[in-house]
Amino acid sequence: MAQNSNVARFPIDVIRLTAATTQAPVKRPREFTCFSYDKNHNLRLDDSSIKWYYPPQPPALPANLSAGFDKFDKYDSQDEHLDSLLTAIAHHEQQTNQPIDAKFVTWRGMMTKFLIAPYPYDDDDGFEMNATLFQDCIFIEENWVFAAEKKAKQNSGWKGPISQEEMTFWGYKFETLATIPRPWAETSREVIENRGDEVVSNKEQYCSVVRSEIGGKVLCFGGEVDAIWDMKPKEPGAKINWVELKTSKVIQSPRDKFQFNKKLMKFWAQSFLLGVPKIVVGWRDKKGMLVSCEEYETKEIDERVRRERDGGQWPWMPWVCVNFASEVLDWIQQVIKADPQQSGVWRIRFDAKSKVVELFKVEETGHGRILTDEFVNWRTRLASSNQPQDG
Repeated sequence: MAQNSNVARFPIDVIRLTAATTQAPVKRPREFTCFSYDKNHNLRLDDSSIKWYYPPQPPALPANLSAGFDKFDKYDSQDEHLDSLLTAIAHHEQQTNQPIDAKFVTWRGMMTKFLIAPYPYDDDDGFEMNATLFQDCIFIEENWVFAAEKKAKQNSGWKGPISQEEMTFWGYKFETLATIPRPWAETSREVIENRGDEVVSNKEQYCSVVRSEIGGKVLCFGGEVDAIWDMKPKEPGAKINWVELKTSKVIQSPRDKFQFNKKLMKFWAQSFLLGVPKIVVGWRDKKGMLVSCEEYETKEIDERVRRERDGGQWPWMPWVCVNFASEVLDWIQQVIKADPQQSGVWRIRFDAKSKVVELFKVEETGHGRILTDEFVNWRTRLASSNQPQDG
């Protein structure tokens, strides 16, 4: 294990970022492949787990989001690294016989953390990631040990009357109430009306894998998508009318409004990154009763924040998020590529209290568990087959 005596540091200067008159250029994310997890959370290289958005209709509201918690078919999260994402990328490359041109590959969740880092919720809102360089591309995953310890600490300190586990279930319950397994015309009234009685599960997922650019850097990331509004277009790279589903407590005071506007930052960042045009918020009371749904257009959140930036209602600015993400990725790339070994595992650490990102090496050689042997072997064979032949 390498010592972290040589630590590179990148402080977040929110004042400078806020005063910026331009935003780093961004190219629309375009899906180039996808994958699904089935009802048993087995990987499938297809779009079989797509859900269609169809909100709960009266008299289904209000609905108890805790109903069925005792029967929750829960997938216990574990450190899956980038395995599924790398499998999907390799499958795509086997069709094209060309490597993707991304300079960064990661999960949407890691990119979200970079975007919202200038505005941490509190001093404990830090993160850690692992990174490695391979074939001129930086692969980034979450440091699972840090994340698990952070979650355990948060759960142990929770004093609310309803457990955090049950409150997390509310989000999955809302997804069950607001989606159907096939387009509306192909779904029976019985299925639609009995969604409240379905056993809730978080094992089945659809993941979109996109190519995007921020500040001229080509990025590839994958992320779960909750539902689609209509139909997925057959044209590769076309805009897709995805829907992001969220729950939030009903706003009853100016403080509630301010807190929701800050929460909306993460909703916006997650949707912005994957090109999700619509966010649907399920409003609930403090006991978990869903009372209504409200739709938000992702681009209008950005526009509204910019328009109302001087009103004191918005504790974040979208261009600050984008510009910081662009700058910190430039910095990570510069530091890692300056390493003469061009190998090893790096730790990216963000301390929310000091608002400083640190980068240091933790393994001198290899790629740790960030890359699978299968992916490395595939890329090595691909590079060899694409070499010009002599003679």
